[in-house]
Amino acid sequence: MRPPPPLLLTMLVLAAARPGCEPAWGPEGGCPGSAASDSATCVDLQLQSCGDVAYNRTAFPTPLQHRSRAAVESSSEYVLLSVLHHLLEGQCNPDLRLLGCAVLAPRCEGGRVRRPCRHVCGALREACQPAFDAIDMAWPYFLDCGRYFSGPEEDCYDPLEKLRGGLDIEEALPSSHPHTFIQFTHHSYAQMVRVLKRTAARCAHVSKTYSIGRSFDGRDLLVIEFSSRPGQHELMEPEVKLIGNIHGNEVAGREMLIYLAQYLCSEYLLGNPRIQRLLNTTRIHLLPSMNPDGYEVAAAEGAGYNGWTSGRQNAQNLDLNRNFPDLTSEYYRLASVRGARSDHIAIPQHYWWGKVAPETKAIMKWMRTIPFVLSASLHGGDLVVSYPFDFSKHPQEEKMFSPTPDEKMFKLLARAYADVHPMMMDRSENRCGGNFLKRGSIINGADWYSFTGGMSDFNYLHSNCFEITVELGCVKFPPEEALYTIWQHNKEPLLNFMEMVHRGIKGMVMDKFGKPVKNARILVKGIRHDITTAPDGDYWRLLPPGAHIVIAQAPGYSKVIKKVIIPARMKRAGRVDFILQPLRTGPQKFLPGSRRGWPGEEPQEPDQDPLGARRQPTTGGSKPWWWSYFTSLGQHQPRWLLKY
Repeated sequence: MRPPPPLLLTMLVLAAARPGCEPAWGPEGGCPGSAASDSATCVDLQLQSCGDVAYNRTAFPTPLQHRSRAAVESSSEYVLLSVLHHLLEGQCNPDLRLLGCAVLAPRCEGGRVRRPCRHVCGALREACQPAFDAIDMAWPYFLDCGRYFSGPEEDCYDPLEKLRGGLDIEEALPSSHPHTFIQFTHHSYAQMVRVLKRTAARCAHVSKTYSIGRSFDGRDLLVIEFSSRPGQHELMEPEVKLIGNIHGNEVAGREMLIYLAQYLCSEYLLGNPRIQRLLNTTRIHLLPSMNPDGYEVAAAEGAGYNGWTSGRQNAQNLDLNRNFPDLTSEYYRLASVRGARSDHIAIPQHYWWGKVAPETKAIMKWMRTIPFVLSASLHGGDLVVSYPFDFSKHPQEEKMFSPTPDEKMFKLLARAYADVHPMMMDRSENRCGGNFLKRGSIINGADWYSFTGGMSDFNYLHSNCFEITVELGCVKFPPEEALYTIWQHNKEPLLNFMEMVHRGIKGMVMDKFGKPVKNARILVKGIRHDITTAPDGDYWRLLPPGAHIVIAQAPGYSKVIKKVIIPARMKRAGRVDFILQPLRTGPQKFLPGSRRGWPGEEPQEPDQDPLGARRQPTTGGSKPWWWSYFTSLGQHQPRWLLKY
C-alpha cells in the first residue's frame, strides 16, 4: 500500500476535523440540495488549489452546500483535488482540478452564479475515465456532468478556458499565421528574452521564466520552465534540464531551445496529448544560452563568417566546458579503493583557488537547489551524441573507452536521441558525422577525445543527474535559412530524450511513521553508483530493462532490499517505495558512506516488485492502495471513490 506524502497529512487531519458535505451512500450519490441559487453574494476566491482558475469571485453556499471557505478546504472533495495529480501520475492535470474547482468554488459574476458547461465535463470524463479505471477508483460524484453542470442555453462557461487561451492582443500574430507559428531566425539576447517571457506569459499556468544568475558581463542566465505547477518541485515529478550555447559560437542549440519552448507552449494549448502528458508529469527547464557574452562576440561576426573559436569562451576567456571541477580523476582513485563510495564526490577545496566563471557557479548552484534527474548539453561542430566519461581513465591516453558504472543506461539515453535523428541515421559516411556511423552516431566521450573539467562528468559524479552531450551539426553558426531544417531534425529527438526521464524506477523512502528520509541512498546491485533521495524523500533511478536488486539505506536504519523487474517496453517509471525501520540495538557498526554493505544486520529476503503494469483491482474486500491517502479523514472518508 502506498503511504500518502507526508506534506498532505496536515490537510488530511484538518479535513477529518471539519468535514464538508458527504453524499448519501446509494445509487444516486450526491449531497442534499442542488446547485447554488442563481442569485448570490459574490466574495473573493481564496482557495489555494483553485488559485489559477479564470475568475476571482465565488459564492456560498456552494453546490455541495459548503457554507464557508473553511468548510470547502476541510472537505474530502477538496482533499481529493489536492492529491489527484499524484494518484493519476499527472494525467488529466490541471484539467480535472479546474473542473472540480468549478463546483467547489462556483463562478460568481454580477451577483449571480454561473455553472460550468456540461459538454466540457462530458468530454473530460470520456478522456480521463481510463486513468481512474487504471487505479480502480470511481468517478467523483461531484463531477457528475448531469447534476452540477448545465448547457449553453443556461449561459454556462468553459472552466478550462484558461488552458485554451491564445496570445494577448498586442502579441497577436498576423491572421495568415497559425498559433503554432515559430519564426526560425537567429535571436539576439534581447530578442531571446522577449520570446521566452512572452511564451511564459502565454502559457502562464504551465510555464514561467527565472534567472539562475548572471554572466560575467551581467546578462541574466534566463531559464524557461514548464510544469503543471511552475516554480515548485512536485513530489515524484522528475526534473529535466536542457542547456544550450555553453560555447558562445555554437548557436544551433540556443535556437533549438528557443523554438522548443514555443512549441511546448503552443502544442499544450492546442491539446496535443503527448505534450500535455509530458508537461503534466515532468518539470522541464530550458536554458537556451549558458554563455550569452560569448554569443554576442560570435554574432558580431555573423553566420558564415564566424571562426572556429571566436566567441567560444566567456567574457573572461574561459572555456565553460573545461571550467567545472575535475571529479573524474578523484573517481578513478576511489574506484580502486575497495568499498569506497565513488558517487556524490565533493568539490575539492583547491578548485576554488583557480578562476571559476560566474556562469559555472550559477550552474552548480542550480544543481544544488533542484534534484535534476536527466540533462543534455547542446553543442555544435560535429553530428554525434557523446556520454560520460569525457576524461580518460588513463590521463595520458587522448582516446580511450572510459565507461561509467551506468554504461548501459547512458547508451540507451544517447540512442534515444540519435536513433530518431534522420541525419544521424543517414547511411552515408561522407556526410557530417559520417565517421561515427558504424557506432550508431553515439560514442563514449573519452573514446572520442579526452578532456577534464567537463559539465557532463561533473553532473554524474557530484549529483544524481545523468547528462549527455549532443553535437547538432558541423557548422557552429549555421545560416538562418538552415535553422528550420535543423529544427525538423531535432524536434523529435529532443522530445524522445526528455521522455526517457520516466525510465527505471521512482518512489519514496520513509521511516515507519511516514516521515520522509532525505539523503537516503538507493543502491543497485552490480552498479557502483548510488543516488540519494531529495528533501521530500522522493527519488528517481534511471535503469535499463531487466531484473535489478535495489537497496535503500540510511544511517540509523536497517537497509531494505527489493527485487524489481523492468520490462523492455515499459515507458513509465515503476513505483518502488521503501519504509526503513530503525536499527534495533547497539551502536552503528559502520562509517557512513564508506561501504556498500552495512555489517551487523540480519539478512533480508528481497521483495518481488514487478513493474509490468498498473496496480490491479483489489480482491477479498481490501481497500485499493490509494485509500491510505484518506484514512485520516475518519468517518468522512470518501467512500464514494470505492467501486465496491
